[in-house]
Amino acid sequence: MEKEVIRIDSVDKKINTPLTYEKIKDLKAGDRVLLTGSIYTARDAAHKRLIDLLDAKLELPINIKDETIYYVGPTPAKEGNVIGSAGPTTSYRMDAYSPKLLDLGLKAMIGKGARNEEVINSIIKNKAIYFGAIGGAAALISKSITKSEIIAYEDLGAEAIRRMEIKDMPLIVIIDTEGNNLYKQGQEEYLRSKRK
Repeated sequence: MEKEVIRIDSVDKKINTPLTYEKIKDLKAGDRVLLTGSIYTARDAAHKRLIDLLDAKLELPINIKDETIYYVGPTPAKEGNVIGSAGPTTSYRMDAYSPKLLDLGLKAMIGKGARNEEVINSIIKNKAIYFGAIGGAAALISKSITKSEIIAYEDLGAEAIRRMEIKDMPLIVIIDTEGNNLYKQGQEEYLRSKRK
């Protein structure tokens, strides 16, 4: 069976960060996107620190309004490369933290896997979006990253918060601003086909 590769001519939309509701409102679950611009990286350890700061009424090390967080812990860069492999982390690990960040204006999250109902409701409430990156394609995704610098929590190593510059990172809309969920739609479509 041949694997589907996202080609530029098969992409539904090219968008640039920072993301705003105007830029993402017409995206629908299942749309294929090429994303360009600046994004941040953070996984669960960094998310916990961000929430601890918020709970203590302290300032975050980044302004997350209209920003995108990619759930990734990249491997070290080989000589001559900007970054090592940079595949998505399973997103449910960030579910406990995401609603507070979405309430502060976080506009997009990139990861893999399903999100819980609280996160989905927060996506709808805050008119945000959840993108899926291609699991198992870490080396391919890293080719979209043109610059990477640690900006907070260097002691976390791979899980430090980084600012990355990306060009045409291939993504799929998993949950759109209205809460349409590609995973749920896929399950429903499969069940309908089994009933025929």
